Amino acid sequence: MRLTKLGHACVQITKDDRTVVIDPGTFSEASGALASADAVLITHEHFDHFDADALRAAMAERPALEVWTSRVVAESLADLGGRVHQVGHGDAVTVAGFDVHVYGEDHEILHPDLPPIPNVGFMLDGEVFHPGDAFTVPSEPVPTLCLPGNAPWMKVADLYHYARAVDPGRAFAIHDGLLNDIGVNVMNNFLAGAGKDIGKEFTRIAPGATVDLVGP
Repeated sequence: MRLTKLGHACVQITKDDRTVVIDPGTFSEASGALASADAVLITHEHFDHFDADALRAAMAERPALEVWTSRVVAESLADLGGRVHQVGHGDAVTVAGFDVHVYGEDHEILHPDLPPIPNVGFMLDGEVFHPGDAFTVPSEPVPTLCLPGNAPWMKVADLYHYARAVDPGRAFAIHDGLLNDIGVNVMNNFLAGAGKDIGKEFTRIAPGATVDLVGP
């Protein structure tokens, strides 16, 4: 299994000849991210995670492409029928040959007077967890965590607290598309520190870079 970061919060997971893309939004040039996807997972409806136009275009071009996602996104794509699957916390589904467990219910708070929107996280093959925009702690071990590194809804202390709560085998930073070069360097320092605190290695991989997770 291999993980490729496609920009911001979007990652591609490949195994054998199958490919799943998670959160192809506008910051990750979704049309390119979707070009080789066998299936798509979307954590929530925000534009940096979900580009409706790009996704619809990809699904029109490839009739076999299907989506698993939160209630709000599924409702917005309801006209696509059975190719769009609504999932929620506790669900276990098979997606393009991957075993996917769904964790989490709500996005982190953005506005103190508004209720949170739905957000679901995805664990693939018991190896890699993508939480979307939430500090969800799965009820199973997390060998590889896609760790949010920067967002309007988080502080540096949140990065440390979440890393300690999940205690992953390793972590790779995502959700860093708002940062300039200076911000990336600052985030990298905190990221390394959060890993060091629990005796693990946390790093950022550049957009387009690939890392092996398990297997050859």
